[in-house]
Amino acid sequence: MSQEPSADPEDLDISIVNVVATTSLDQKIDLLAIRKVFRNVEYRPKRFPGLVFRLKRPKTATLIFSTGKMVCTGAKSEKLARSAVRKVVRELKKQDIIILKNPEIVVQNIVASANLHGKIDLETAADVLDNVMYEPEQFPGLIYRMGDPKTVLLLFTSGKLVCTGAKSEGMVYESVAKVYGVLKDYSLLFEA
Repeated sequence: MSQEPSADPEDLDISIVNVVATTSLDQKIDLLAIRKVFRNVEYRPKRFPGLVFRLKRPKTATLIFSTGKMVCTGAKSEKLARSAVRKVVRELKKQDIIILKNPEIVVQNIVASANLHGKIDLETAADVLDNVMYEPEQFPGLIYRMGDPKTVLLLFTSGKLVCTGAKSEGMVYESVAKVYGVLKDYSLLFEA
């Protein structure tokens, strides 16, 4: 008989993989003017309508659209995502690209991974948990749609998981701790 893992929810090796943040500058932006001034941008309007503005620090890519909407991806924390958007706006202003207002930055999605330090019985989990989808012939993980906080977790037999849909880092930690507790309560998590 397998034993339950002794991992504490605080020790679940949670790491933020990607933060997606958006903002709108509420003005039209001349993407060709940006392309002329910056080397670290990519703009191919026939392939994609947005300009890609890459930063090395923090390592991110910010899509800028002519409508003034911006989407930042690749940040490893909420703080870095906000910092990246502000840095792009500062860089634009430095090159005399007129920006009329300070951006209001909204985190849209956080993707994180975690390790529950045990094996998960996905077959039984699919039977006893609500809001799950498990079709191992199609995808090796169980898809668990958590209601509160509203996130989606991909659980794998290895005890590893991916959490997506969180709007804050707190939601990530709460979701992982909650799924860990549910799996332990139903005895679905075993020591590897």
